[in-house]
Amino acid sequence: MNEDFSCRLSAVDAIVEDARLGRPTIIIDDLSEDSVGHLFVPAAKAGSDMINFMATEARGLICLALDSETVERLQLQMMPRNDLSVRDAFTISIEAREGVTTGISAFDRARTIAVAIDPNTQPQDLVSPGHVFPIVPRKGGVLFNPGHSEAAMDLSRMAGYGSAAVICQLLNEQGDVSRLNELMDFSARHGVKVGAVSDLVAHRRRAEKLVERVATAPLASRYCGDVTIHVYRDTVDKGEHVALVKGDVTPGAETLVRVHQVDIATDLLGWSAGRQDYVVRALKAMQAYDGPAVAVFVHDPSPTSIADRVNGMRHEYMMKNAVRDYGIGAQILIDLDVQDMVLLTSSARKLAALEGFGLKIIRRQEI
Repeated sequence: MNEDFSCRLSAVDAIVEDARLGRPTIIIDDLSEDSVGHLFVPAAKAGSDMINFMATEARGLICLALDSETVERLQLQMMPRNDLSVRDAFTISIEAREGVTTGISAFDRARTIAVAIDPNTQPQDLVSPGHVFPIVPRKGGVLFNPGHSEAAMDLSRMAGYGSAAVICQLLNEQGDVSRLNELMDFSARHGVKVGAVSDLVAHRRRAEKLVERVATAPLASRYCGDVTIHVYRDTVDKGEHVALVKGDVTPGAETLVRVHQVDIATDLLGWSAGRQDYVVRALKAMQAYDGPAVAVFVHDPSPTSIADRVNGMRHEYMMKNAVRDYGIGAQILIDLDVQDMVLLTSSARKLAALEGFGLKIIRRQEI
């Protein structure tokens, strides 16, 4: 964490008040030096002046975050993705059918946004392609996926403007993605507050809980010995997930942790091109670890999840749901009193907004 900027972060309540007044805010993951930022404003406050400010000062792609219900009502098709490493769920671009000229001006884009968020708008009131780029955040917001579009949607809702927000990534004068120092300079230059996703996660976690423990029993495993099995249900997708716990987990104790996406073809049937024996290796690592250990197995609640994977969409699922599964896993870990983690993983990927969940990676252990 960059301590020099800790006093520059605004409290969530202050961010929400600025959003209510239609003032833009910079959203960052946390205070790490490589954090990137998006300028955010509720869609209901995205007039032509605000769109022009985003285009000329923030410089990135201007996106309209819409909930899945609105996207379905407007019959917006999802954008096909050739690059499966892109996790953002974009729909086809849109334009208001009436009241615009070229579509690219600040006025025209503000008009398109206003039409898209109007509850009376029908699918025929929009055309494609256009100059506004809708994006669909995950249901459950930052507690399920601690991303910038989810944060923008949460903040817009908390400010009283419903589930629609406009975001624009900040670029520097050279056209590169702005990092923490540059984001703080932008904040000071334009008088714009900075809010961290990690703080929003913590704020929501104090008042909300999106997983519930529904069953607990002892389990004798041939791989990790005597453990306790807990079954959790998430309140958004209604999916059930499993946690195995070895030993006594207490706050402050270094706990070995594995969070695992369940894949029947790989984990049960031994698909040769997939990860090899990760479940067994994780459970054996739990048994060998000198201290408490937890393994969380996140299940996809989609009724077509198995068919999607068998039909060649396994990597797409992993890229789409990795952060969601991390959010679910984080809430389960907190319920189990985990704080300091020895993370059992083969990945070095940064886990955004982790501090908001009250979790800390002490070190990583190769699986």
